[in-house]
Amino acid sequence: MIQSFLWGLFAASSLLIGGIIASGFSPGKKTLGLIMAFGAGTLISAVSYELIYESMKLGNGTGFPAFGMFAGALTYFFADKFLESYDARNHLKNVASNQSGLIVPMILAIILDGIPESIVIGLGIFEGGIVSAAMLVAVFISNLPEAVAATTGMKDGGWKIGKIISLWLFIVVLCALASIAGFSFFSGLSDLWLSFIQAFAGGSILIMLTNSMIPESYEHAGKIAGLFTILGFFISVSVVILEHSH
Repeated sequence: MIQSFLWGLFAASSLLIGGIIASGFSPGKKTLGLIMAFGAGTLISAVSYELIYESMKLGNGTGFPAFGMFAGALTYFFADKFLESYDARNHLKNVASNQSGLIVPMILAIILDGIPESIVIGLGIFEGGIVSAAMLVAVFISNLPEAVAATTGMKDGGWKIGKIISLWLFIVVLCALASIAGFSFFSGLSDLWLSFIQAFAGGSILIMLTNSMIPESYEHAGKIAGLFTILGFFISVSVVILEHSH
């Protein structure tokens, strides 16, 4: 349990790091777009090899992986629509607003990404006794652009640096607790329901990539964003290969 908390804390710590970086200076849009593109590539690899593939193996020819993937995608879709009704969607954009009320749904959107990722980290420790290096790399890298963009928006909205850092600390600890939940609360579930949970996380992450992270990276960085997405995917796949070769 302690191990799952610490690894979950490490994976989510990039939110705090991104917040600290953006508190000191605001990166250019192209730089932010390239970071997002690279993070998207790592997440595509994690969804493919660490979530959906493992879900298919646990599902053992049943419909649980497909059911979980669409359930995750639809959950994210409708939660996203709810946030959009408050004019706070997209949390990856540079949001400049003096209305601090817009920050709340923007942060909720980030948590919506982080919780299923953290749960899967805890599940991985429960199933194999060790954490997936590929999943850790993907989550850690993809969190950075989200935190940088959201912090920039909060600064533009008049938030003080101390308040921003405190908020990121809270979210990091929340994600670490979600890893404990993945390790502890789901330990008694059958392989079929574990398959559902992994596919659920994969579906929610995949729709997030398609609807926000990839379009934003292209908008900010242009066509070179595609090359950085491939680079992120390649590095993450290389980590998977090295991890399974030992």
